[in-house]
Amino acid sequence: MNRRKFVNALGLGTAHILLSAPLYSCNTKPVSINPLQTIKLGNSGIETTMLGFGTGVHAGNRTCFLTKQARQKSIALLRHAYDRGIRNFDCADTYGTHGFMKEALQNMEREKLTLTSKIWFREGGIPEPERPDADVVIDRFRKELNTDYIDLVQIHCMVEENWTETMKPQMDILENLKARGIIRAHGVSVHSLDAMKDAVNCPWVDVIHVRINPYGIVMDKPEPAEVVEVIHKLHNAGKGVIGMKLVGNGKLRDDSKKIDNSLRFVLGLKSVNMMIVGFEEKQQIDNYIERIKSALIDLNEG
Repeated sequence: MNRRKFVNALGLGTAHILLSAPLYSCNTKPVSINPLQTIKLGNSGIETTMLGFGTGVHAGNRTCFLTKQARQKSIALLRHAYDRGIRNFDCADTYGTHGFMKEALQNMEREKLTLTSKIWFREGGIPEPERPDADVVIDRFRKELNTDYIDLVQIHCMVEENWTETMKPQMDILENLKARGIIRAHGVSVHSLDAMKDAVNCPWVDVIHVRINPYGIVMDKPEPAEVVEVIHKLHNAGKGVIGMKLVGNGKLRDDSKKIDNSLRFVLGLKSVNMMIVGFEEKQQIDNYIERIKSALIDLNEG
């Protein structure tokens, strides 16, 4: 099915038909309709909530939505997510949110959280031109977060088809840090289909961030089928799969029907373990929790 027909079918409310096809579903029902149920991130050993808080809305050069608004308002937003049951918080060096998480953590049980951060090795993205090795960067991350360990550290925004070769020295450092208990798991976030494919057969990848929605907006390919095929392979290889850009980097935020379609689509794949959403208001957190619950009920009944 081509993208035009697929999107039209979503608009007609027939997503359940598409999701029952082998391409779009692993043919297993959700075990729970709880939107904050605990899931396993592949074979990484990490268990966390199905819904996570992405702190990098409109991020770059260590600024983002959270850093630009009143600090206490951002801290209150993070704590509201925790109070509602979210236990996964996604950070990165480019977001500049480590200090905000450090303050929010004072009212959270650290051992029940999954903290993620990402290292930027490309040009731009962060103010300094230097790119120290991963162990140096993670020492700084731990100080900024005031934590002894970080649950998941990823190499951020890989686009090259051979990144598993070019980044091998940093991957080895991260593997050593995992063996020492300084991080619990490592992986990558990808911004090209070639980079995603490179991760499939790489045993080093514990967890991967992938861009996925049924509309092909801000994705590695405009055809969802091409991306889904690789996501299924990642899942079958035991990788933890985190879905991002569910609402097209905010481009679908004002279209309620498309948001619901996207949530049903991603949940229906059964190969995306959890979803990261960038929240800007407390009401959005409450709203998405209800939307995900409704999507899980629909999928169970379907």
